[in-house]
Amino acid sequence: METWKLDFEWLRVRHIVKKAFRKNDLPNLNAILFLIGIQELGYLKDSFTKEEKQDLMHIAVCRLLSEEGYYAFVGRDADGWPHYENRRPVPAEGVKAQETLLKTLVIRYFKTLELENGGFEEE
Repeated sequence: METWKLDFEWLRVRHIVKKAFRKNDLPNLNAILFLIGIQELGYLKDSFTKEEKQDLMHIAVCRLLSEEGYYAFVGRDADGWPHYENRRPVPAEGVKAQETLLKTLVIRYFKTLELENGGFEEE
């Protein structure tokens, strides 16, 4: 994806999340990964521990990378938390390359949600 298109689509996703949660500021990548983790977990608690928050972000990363075959879903544990196993190394080296890969996959994730749900409301 060209840089300008990635930037445009990423900003669009950030605005969708900002509006959905009625926030004043645009969310960053970590916040969006946290939300994807909750979505993939399938339920919301009043609060999550610091470790659970890290686990939710890990679930999101694994879920996103599973679309490219880097991880595979292997099931849920007794508490309902999804687990993935690594299938092959992720080639993105360096923070910038990893961030670009994750943003691209987040954009794809949101486009899939948009198609499944008939779009996101526009104001």
